[in-house]
Amino acid sequence: MADQVQVGAPPADKVVVVPDVPLAEKPPVAAVAAKEPPPVPESEEEPVKQKHVEGEEALETKISDAVADGDDEEKVPQSGHYKEESTRVADLLENEKKAVEELKVLFREALNKHEFGGFAMPQQQPPPKDDSAKEEPKPKAEAVTETVAETKEESIAQAETGDDEEKVATATVRSDAVEDDGAKTVEAIEDTIVSVSASVQPEQPPEAASKEPSDAKPNVEGKDAETVSNKVLPQEVSIWGIPLLADERSDVILLKFLRARDFKVKEAFTMLQNTLRWRKELGIDELVEQDFGNDLEKVVFMHGFDKEGHPVCYNVYGEFQNKELYQKTFSDEEKRQNFLRWRIQFLEKSIRKLDFSPGGICTIVQINDLKNSPGLTKWELRQATKQALQLLQDNYPEFVARQVFINVPWWYLAVNKMISPFLTQRTRSKFVFAGPSKSAETLFRYIAAEQVPVRYGGLSKDGEFGNTDAVTEITVKPAAKHTVEFPVTEACLLTWEVRVVGWEVNYGAEFVPSGEDSYTIIIQKSKKVGCSEGEVVCDNFKVGEPGKVVLTIHNPTSKKKKLLYRLKTMPASA
Repeated sequence: MADQVQVGAPPADKVVVVPDVPLAEKPPVAAVAAKEPPPVPESEEEPVKQKHVEGEEALETKISDAVADGDDEEKVPQSGHYKEESTRVADLLENEKKAVEELKVLFREALNKHEFGGFAMPQQQPPPKDDSAKEEPKPKAEAVTETVAETKEESIAQAETGDDEEKVATATVRSDAVEDDGAKTVEAIEDTIVSVSASVQPEQPPEAASKEPSDAKPNVEGKDAETVSNKVLPQEVSIWGIPLLADERSDVILLKFLRARDFKVKEAFTMLQNTLRWRKELGIDELVEQDFGNDLEKVVFMHGFDKEGHPVCYNVYGEFQNKELYQKTFSDEEKRQNFLRWRIQFLEKSIRKLDFSPGGICTIVQINDLKNSPGLTKWELRQATKQALQLLQDNYPEFVARQVFINVPWWYLAVNKMISPFLTQRTRSKFVFAGPSKSAETLFRYIAAEQVPVRYGGLSKDGEFGNTDAVTEITVKPAAKHTVEFPVTEACLLTWEVRVVGWEVNYGAEFVPSGEDSYTIIIQKSKKVGCSEGEVVCDNFKVGEPGKVVLTIHNPTSKKKKLLYRLKTMPASA
């Protein structure tokens, strides 16, 4: 509910009045719609050739600031340097459009030459030649010279289309004999032609054939026509379930490879070739169907969408503090390779759910949680991470819309310095870093609170509310009291969820009837709520008369607090 979110901090004792909530309904449709991810304006997309001025040293300085000065709001790193480009060819610059067409030509030529034989769809084999074709009436003796010439041309054509070599040789010898002896009979000419080709000739009267023998053209039908068709069919190559060059979705994929190579066509084509070869060698289609168990389901998982509609993937490195899981995953090279195969499978399944149509969402937001992540002494984890990064960068270009690192510890500076040389400047421009005290706030910049898991400061969890139930965000000033009112006009059951990021505040709730002779009812006596991670207050109250439910948040600390809440009503009978 963008119209209800207060950007600035309200004054002390500020009262927020929530409009009447309709019975037996969710919050108003307009309010919910306002929280849906807005489309990315095409006018805001940058040209691909735009260079980012921030270098590696400046990037590391931002990380240091974020970790060392996490409490300073001005030090939270921003990611304003990167804007996702359009996937519509019509929106590209002229040189970029030209690059797309050139890459399509190169790939088409490669398909026609069957250069992807090792990793393309198998082609049908030509059917066996039918030697039982009927003989046709032959031209008369006066057409001997023209017939000999036709015989030689047919011999060469048969050799090019792969017919029996012995028949071609026989045809050549016999045609030479005819040239040497011009007095050969029509029967000898017929015998020569029949031995050369068994294809059906067009039916026409002998008179017509004798008049215009050189203009006669073969009419290819039946099995011979199918043979010719099969021989000229180009290869079909698919990647991520999309047949390349088949429709406009192919342009979106080719754009990814071009952008990964700064629109250098030959380099992009080489990258695409290498990716297709790697996928064939690894056996991607078989890999996707393998069962790796569920030991790593808490390490990497998909959850919700960001404000622009990108699916969000969470990578929780702290899970490897479990020594048993760590040993089971990284203790030897075979296990590390198995981990990489599992990670590739997870990414493949996620990618195949994306929308590759022009203008569709075909990238993912990555959230990397470094809390309690194993330190620099874990050589095995570093090796696996390095290999994974290289594989993903070489074979999955432009699939990350943003990389957000949260709960960044001090030692990550060294890890970042080690990894940075393996990443392109374009990739580094998508990075965002946040220390522990700014992690939730950073996530809320890109992901709505109802889509963020509870463990990371949001309200997304199993229960009464779902990810489509919009959340209102309010900033509570230091040493201030904030109240939120829910007016109710009819008898109903009112349910709400409240959370203050970081808590350390006092929370209370009461019902104030509209009638003058009624008494205020205490729903929740004011109490201090600590900073317990993941704590969400879920309350409800059965309203029997008109009035309002008032929530009170008292922030006694010297820091701003982010208040999140949402509510719904049901008829009292339910």
